[in-house]
Amino acid sequence: MKILMICLGNICRSPLAEGIMQHLADKQGLGWTIDSAGTGNWHVGQCPDHRSTRVAQRYGVDISKQVCRQFSVADFDEFDLLMVMDRNNLRNVLAMARNSADQAKIRLLLNDREVPDPYYDDNQFEPVYKLIEDGCKRIINEFAHQ
Repeated sequence: MKILMICLGNICRSPLAEGIMQHLADKQGLGWTIDSAGTGNWHVGQCPDHRSTRVAQRYGVDISKQVCRQFSVADFDEFDLLMVMDRNNLRNVLAMARNSADQAKIRLLLNDREVPDPYYDDNQFEPVYKLIEDGCKRIINEFAHQ
């Protein structure tokens, strides 16, 4: 299984989601490949936000070596599942889909709920970590035995 986690800038939510999902999948020996990307290009080439790195580290997840990149149409061919953090990014990714097969790969990480962007509030990184972790555990439960 190859999963791409997607948010706006690829510095807060999607790097956390990549790190958490890879950590959980590795613990279960699933052999999954996880990556992350942003729909915007503002932070391409940068490391994740230090607040995301810090909260992940608190839970034993290392995201410090990730490098931010922008989502591209080629990602539809590379990944089995595209997990998006919020509805705005969901719309952006759906707009890039070339066909129904591309569209079928796209989902909100939390099904009908959004992962809020913690960028403007330092106190939101911990709750966002927990939300993402819950979403990742649900995905593993859904797909680990397929």
